[in-house]
Amino acid sequence: MKDLRDRVAVVTGAASGVGRALAKAFLGEGMKVVLADVERPALDETAAELGALGEVSSVVTDVRRFEALEALADHTWSTFGACHLLCNNAGVSVAQLNVWETTPNDWTWVHGVNVHGVVHGIQAFVPRMIEAGQEGLVMNTSSGDGGIAPLAGQSVYAASKAAISILTECLDAQLAAATKLRAAIFYPSGGMLATGIWTTRRNRPDELARERPVPEGSETTFDDFMKGMKAVGIDLPVQDLDELAEFAVEGIKQGDFVIMIRREEMEQQLIERARKLAAGENPTGVIPGI
Repeated sequence: MKDLRDRVAVVTGAASGVGRALAKAFLGEGMKVVLADVERPALDETAAELGALGEVSSVVTDVRRFEALEALADHTWSTFGACHLLCNNAGVSVAQLNVWETTPNDWTWVHGVNVHGVVHGIQAFVPRMIEAGQEGLVMNTSSGDGGIAPLAGQSVYAASKAAISILTECLDAQLAAATKLRAAIFYPSGGMLATGIWTTRRNRPDELARERPVPEGSETTFDDFMKGMKAVGIDLPVQDLDELAEFAVEGIKQGDFVIMIRREEMEQQLIERARKLAAGENPTGVIPGI
């Protein structure tokens, strides 16, 4: 989609962070935007702020529930009459833990949002988008942590994002064979991201609470993490979210399947990963002390 003006975008996880930045960038292109998020106060605040930039509507949406995505699709078509760009962006994470320290509810919650939420978006929106017969795109937010090279300590999150990368490859191949739609993988990148993913436990439903307390020291905020890195002499770059969103817009216009800052740098990483796999080795690095 080279021209986004007057097109309609739907963004899940839009109340803050990457989702909010994407919505803002789409409005800057003259798009109409539907904001979806499970966190009502933040969603209302974002809708009010971004409403000054263009046509905005918002719907409180728990992507774990298919009926919530159906309701979001109903709202989108009744409000704007179409969806041309579906951004399945909502995501959550849990504490950095060994797999044997995670609990069933950790997996149920994270994969319910990160994987089932994307599938629900596709199932609710894509049939209507195909029926409309217009050019369109489904952009799924993955992560280099899992989609390219998993971090061993983030097994729950990394596994969910690996699933999204493969799911999107399959989806794009299917759409390209018979429709005017395509799919793309969006890898938020360029540096550390100061987003709500660091504190998503604030939105964790009571029925999926951890079955036992989180081990001490396994959860941290973005600021505390950055301070800890600086304390040991590591100064990590931070990626501006608005710039990241503008980069994503350009990737959409260019028709890129992989939308990622400095994506050429992953080539050597993937080559080394493939080499180790072909040699029968584990390409994921060992965590010292385990």
